[in-house]
Amino acid sequence: MSELTVYPDVSDVILIHTKMIELFGGRDGVRDYFLLDSALERPKATFGGEDLYPSIFGKAAALIQSLILNHPFDDGNKRTAITTCALFLHLNGYKVNLPTKKSMTFTLHIDNHSLTLEQIAVWLEKQTKQERKKTA
Repeated sequence: MSELTVYPDVSDVILIHTKMIELFGGRDGVRDYFLLDSALERPKATFGGEDLYPSIFGKAAALIQSLILNHPFDDGNKRTAITTCALFLHLNGYKVNLPTKKSMTFTLHIDNHSLTLEQIAVWLEKQTKQERKKTA
């Protein structure tokens, strides 16, 4: 049996967004639920029965890139995206080390289209270590 990937759902991400706004300021609220849902579904995408993003870091890269570029929230999209990505990796057995300044620069590069999906995945992998083996 293959391992199942665990994904945050819409309510998880909205809660993360609300917490980010409470902690760091900005406008709370979802600007576009369709774009939020689209961002959360992208890492699950398949073609011909095969995952488009087969590795956990490819899925994480697709998730963070979509949350940043889709701008589903009124404010705090990058903060919400990096935190959601960390949650996704944690749910799937990885501990993430994301120093604030490094994370800010990283998310700005994604927002400016300066990084490819592969570069995002590689960067994320370098910031993590496996915590535990997942069980199916």
